[in-house]
Amino acid sequence: MCQTPNPNPAPELLRRMFDAAIASAQPARCIAAHLPTPPTGRLIVIGAGKASAAMAQAVETHWPGPKSQLSGLVVTRYGYGVPCEHIEIALAAHPVPDAPGQVAAERMLKLVTGLSEDDLVLCLISGGGSSLLPLPAAHLSLDDKMALNRELLKSGASISEMNCVRRHLSAIKGGRLAAACYPARVLTLLISDVPGDDPCNIASGPTVADPTTCADALAIVRRYGISLPSAALAHLSSATGESVKPGDPRLARSELRLIATPQQALEAAAQVARDAGLAAHILSDAIEGEARDVGKVLAAIALQVAQRGQPFTAPCVLLSGGETTVTVRGNGRGGRNVECLLSMGLALGGHPRIHALAGDTDGVDGQQEIAGALLAPDSLARAWVLGRKPQDDLVNNDGHGFFGALGDAVITGPTQRARANFDVSNEMTSPSCPSHCNTAASARKWTHPGLAGSAHRSPRIDGLGLRRLVLDVPKAH
Repeated sequence: MCQTPNPNPAPELLRRMFDAAIASAQPARCIAAHLPTPPTGRLIVIGAGKASAAMAQAVETHWPGPKSQLSGLVVTRYGYGVPCEHIEIALAAHPVPDAPGQVAAERMLKLVTGLSEDDLVLCLISGGGSSLLPLPAAHLSLDDKMALNRELLKSGASISEMNCVRRHLSAIKGGRLAAACYPARVLTLLISDVPGDDPCNIASGPTVADPTTCADALAIVRRYGISLPSAALAHLSSATGESVKPGDPRLARSELRLIATPQQALEAAAQVARDAGLAAHILSDAIEGEARDVGKVLAAIALQVAQRGQPFTAPCVLLSGGETTVTVRGNGRGGRNVECLLSMGLALGGHPRIHALAGDTDGVDGQQEIAGALLAPDSLARAWVLGRKPQDDLVNNDGHGFFGALGDAVITGPTQRARANFDVSNEMTSPSCPSHCNTAASARKWTHPGLAGSAHRSPRIDGLGLRRLVLDVPKAH
C-alpha cells in the first residue's frame, strides 16, 4: 500500500521505539510469570512506587488462587492510581514526600506485623518508592524528611548516594520492611529504575539487606555539602540509624525477583529500529554523571558518527539509559532530561543531520509533569528568534523553560511504570536521508509540531531510566 510519504519519518519511528520501550516494562506483561503459588496461610500484598498500582492490578488479574485471598495496600504517586478490587491503592506525593505517604507507610508496617511462617507477603516495588514511603526514623519528623529530599534532589549526588542517605534516616527502608514481616515468607517483585539494577537502590530497598552504613551516609552528606536538619545530622552521627545488614536472620525467607529493567526497554526500542531496517546500538543502560556533561559526550558521539562514520556508520540508532543528576544552581526547574538535551543541543550547534529526544518513561523529569523534550537541528535558531538565550537557560537550569517555549516538551501523563531515561539522536549522512534524523526518546506522552500538532500519549508506567538514542532514517519514497 502506498501513501503520501512523510518527508521526515524520524519522529514517527522514535515514537514507535519509545512506545515499545514503555510496553516492555508494563506490569500487565511481566507480572504473571513471577507470581508465586498461593500460600497455605494469609497473603498480604504491599508495595510502593510509580508502577505499584499497575503492578497490583496485574496481580489481581493473574493471581492463580482465589481472588478472595487477595488483600493489602500499595502506595503510588498522585495521578498514577488504577482501579483494584481487593488491594487498596493509596496516593501520595513524589519526589518530595507528604503526610499521606507517611500514613500509608505506617499502615503498611502494621499490616505485616504478627504474621506466621505459613503467611506470604508479596511486595511490589518500583521507582519512586523512596519518596512514597516516607517513614522517618526515631526523633525525625516528616518536615525533616521533606527538607532532606529537597536538598538531595538539588545536590548533584547520584541515585545510589541519595538512597544511601535515605535508608539511614528511615524506619521502613534498608530492609526494615522485610524484617517486620518475619517469620512470614517475603517475595519482592522489582521494576528497576537505577543503573546496574541494584535492588538495594530501587526505592531504597525496603525489603533488601543494606551493606552501607551511617558513616557512609554521613560522608555523602559532607561530600556534597548537603544541609541536613539538626535531628537528622545527630541521628547519622550517633550511628543509631543502622539499616538491616546482609546475613540478618529476619531476611532469611526473603526473595527478590527483577521483572523489568532499563536494559530490556532499550532492547525493545532497538528491535523497532531494526525492524525498520536501521542498525541499532545500545551504548549503555547505566550512564551516570551531571546531565549537562553527559549531554556533551552524547553530542560528541553523534558528531563522530555523522562526520567520521565512527564508531558506527549511518544510518543508525544509538540508545542509552541511566540516571544522570542535576546540581541546581540557577532559578530554573531542573530536570535531568531537558538539561542533558539542551547541553547536547549547544554542543551540536544545530547540526543539520542530528535530532535528539530525551525523557523519562514515567513521564516526570525532575519535579515537572513533563517527561522530557525533543531537539531538532533548528531548535537553537528558533529559540534565538523568540529572544531566548540557550546558554543562559542552561546556566539557569531552565531546560524546561527553553523547550516549553519552543513547543517541544514531551508530555505523556502517568505511564504506570518506573522511570527509564530514554535518549535518542539521529544521524543523516547519506544523500538519501532527510535533513533531520537525530532524536532522543522519552517515556511519556509527547507533542511535536511536526506531527500536525497532535498530542501522542503513551500509557504511563513507573520510572525506568532510558536516555539516549541516535538514529539515521532514510527518506520515505
